[in-house]
Amino acid sequence: MNPETKKPIKRNKDLQPLSRDHHHSLLLCWKIRTGFSKGVAAERIKCYADWFFEHHIHPHFEMEEKHLFPILGNSNELVKKAIAEHRRLGRLFNDTDEIPKSLSLIEEELERHIRFEERVLFNEVQKVATEEQLQTISKLHTDEKYIDNTDDPFWE
Repeated sequence: MNPETKKPIKRNKDLQPLSRDHHHSLLLCWKIRTGFSKGVAAERIKCYADWFFEHHIHPHFEMEEKHLFPILGNSNELVKKAIAEHRRLGRLFNDTDEIPKSLSLIEEELERHIRFEERVLFNEVQKVATEEQLQTISKLHTDEKYIDNTDDPFWE
């Protein structure tokens, strides 16, 4: 199939807040790339990435693992892959030894992980989830206004 003719993915309304989280995480990837391209010190980028992980990514991972992934079951190969990627990303965010390398890997692997969840995993969840399961996720993950940390906007 020609990529230009692919139809956009129709995301279930109850999963849209999780997809918006993904959008903000893709912006983190962009900010890391931009910081490196501008020669920003890796420690400044790491400070922001740590804040973002604590306030956005870690809670998002917990939400997916506790409420979304069980819809497919923890023995599902897609779920196993997503959980393994969550663990790998967590280790990268917690690495303090090779900060530039870890940030570079975060930027690449987080973007790839999000694309996998959006294009594959979420679609499988939508196929099998009951309306009640989807509504539960929606109730537990309200679409609150996104708050960014602009104390050091190194990407500007």
